[in-house]
Amino acid sequence: MTTPNFTSGQEAEGKVPALIAWALFILSIPSANLLVLVGLIVSYVSRGTATGVPRQHIDAQIRLFWSVFWWTIAAWIGIAVSAVASLVLIGVPFLLLFLLIWFLLSVWFTVKSVLGLIQLLQDRPI
Repeated sequence: MTTPNFTSGQEAEGKVPALIAWALFILSIPSANLLVLVGLIVSYVSRGTATGVPRQHIDAQIRLFWSVFWWTIAAWIGIAVSAVASLVLIGVPFLLLFLLIWFLLSVWFTVKSVLGLIQLLQDRPI
């Protein structure tokens, strides 16, 4: 695993793919999450050649995707179990809770992506 290069006076590689990945992450909701997968692929492909601040952003994009992915899986499992339990009215509050968690995960992912894009446009680490 290569580490980011923070040598001053040296142009960082990988800014364009990092910008593209952030933009695709932001567009994930209107695209039914298809573009987030393309953004993840862009991040993984450009990870090896990126240096400096763009490398930090690419690593952050990959971490963000996987953390939200696993939390979303957990929320969907909660939704499914609660939906079944709702048949006897016990699961209705839990169903609403897990739907709220799923919605908040989507909002959090989008906000983190917008903030990441802004930070990268300003050449600031995330």
